[in-house]
Amino acid sequence: MHTVDEVTNELFEAVMVGDVRLANRLVMAPMTRNRAGAGNVPTTMMVEYYRQRATAGLIITEGAQILPEGQGYPNTPGIYSPEQVAGWSRITSAVHAKGGRLALQLWHVGRISHRSLQPNGKLPVAPSAIAARGNVYTVEGLKPFETPRALETAEIAGIVQAYAAAAKRSIAAGFDLVEIHAANGYLIDQFLRDGTNTRTDQYGGSLANRIRFLVEVATAVAQAVGAGRVGVRFSPLSPFNDMKDSNPEATFVAAAAALKPLGLAYLHVIEPVGANWRSASAEGDRLTPKLHAAFGGRLIANGGHTLETAESVLATGEADLVSFGVAFLANPDLVARLKSGAELNVPDVPSFYGGAEKGYTDYPALGGRGSG
Repeated sequence: MHTVDEVTNELFEAVMVGDVRLANRLVMAPMTRNRAGAGNVPTTMMVEYYRQRATAGLIITEGAQILPEGQGYPNTPGIYSPEQVAGWSRITSAVHAKGGRLALQLWHVGRISHRSLQPNGKLPVAPSAIAARGNVYTVEGLKPFETPRALETAEIAGIVQAYAAAAKRSIAAGFDLVEIHAANGYLIDQFLRDGTNTRTDQYGGSLANRIRFLVEVATAVAQAVGAGRVGVRFSPLSPFNDMKDSNPEATFVAAAAALKPLGLAYLHVIEPVGANWRSASAEGDRLTPKLHAAFGGRLIANGGHTLETAESVLATGEADLVSFGVAFLANPDLVARLKSGAELNVPDVPSFYGGAEKGYTDYPALGGRGSG
């Protein structure tokens, strides 16, 4: 057993994740902030935002759509144009100058979009023509989700290659790793779960078929940039974006096991801790340890962690690293604050999505504004 001090030290210890050495095991989770500029290009304001948080062992950026069709919200950055690559390059240079490491999150939202956000006003695409319940944020405000167009079998290989091409552009932009976004009800998650995938071709029906798209994407991305620079994110129990699955434990343990032979850098799992978490099984067991065992490599835990719960999941072996979302959003120097026991800033919730510097780059660090 670890003592508290030993576990605390472990959280701040360097660790190898795939091909990349990280200064500590504290990860900044990907968070959509809706502050990209014209052409979905990263802005100077984004450079400062990420630079301030460079003491994280790893920064996983907000999702960047791999194609124009992958966009689901206004003002989200892409990774498909030369201008976007140049914008991201300024961010990676600024973070690297402070000794930080970054992963770009590769994103395709699938059905979580609207024709007003799509090229030529076309319908969003998805595994199956099933509309999500609820509303989508558009430039003109909230609108009901539309019924997406089911992808033709022949189209899928092109999307797989789009992920690989986006990964290559990410590495060219200076990123150390890429993270395949297979969580939160977006395109890959829509293929994985039987509540959104009712296909009858080789990408639907059986569990092996529903996992196929994920495995093809991960394989193509690993071949493009090296398996040691690729991570994958899951949210097996999350109902966000109207998601459900008849047996999430079976689905996601099988998906994690299918990734194991690829030798990827990490698996990033969202499973809430504390009073908010709900289990995948009747016994109340946590799912993350089962995914860790099935995957066989580094695992990043996410889900409302505190310093104490982060220490606990490292101590039990549930995870190798822990990611923090809102805590990093509101505390550019979160690593120093956790290490010293300093009080955390209060997050400004109204500024989470969209806007300017307020609630973005103006959170104070210990001893003054920003993080120096």
